[in-house]
Amino acid sequence: MRIIVQKVSQASVDVVPESPQDEPFTPQSIGPGYMLLVGVADADGAEQVSWLARKIAHLRVFEDENGKMNRSLLDVGGEVLSISQFTLFADVRKGNRPGFTGAGKPDHAERIWHGFNEELASYGVVVREGRFGAHMQVSLTNDGPVTISYDTDVLMK
Repeated sequence: MRIIVQKVSQASVDVVPESPQDEPFTPQSIGPGYMLLVGVADADGAEQVSWLARKIAHLRVFEDENGKMNRSLLDVGGEVLSISQFTLFADVRKGNRPGFTGAGKPDHAERIWHGFNEELASYGVVVREGRFGAHMQVSLTNDGPVTISYDTDVLMK
């Protein structure tokens, strides 16, 4: 799995309907917390989900009373906006058009993404989601800025 964590003061997502028959989507928004871009590969499973949920819930990038990044999402009662993002697996080594063969098959990726969101919520975090596979418009105010990337292929070896 690959996840980009952005510490935000606010973030929101809406779905761009592609046809009038599309199922309605209620825009989602959060206050202070993390906006996550989440990419899933076919090899990802429960081990990656559990490891990442724990790491992100306990990531200490919020300031304490001394101005040091020493508090976690759990410490500050922050929220999460989770967006599925297969383009995190873009292969740009050849040509100018990225390839996405490293991204997980949609059924698998959607199941893992929802499982990750549920695991993160099990820590007591409010998790809001975009819509898997939809064209979305995401807005955020990056606080810091603080942006951190996780790649389980590299970090869990």
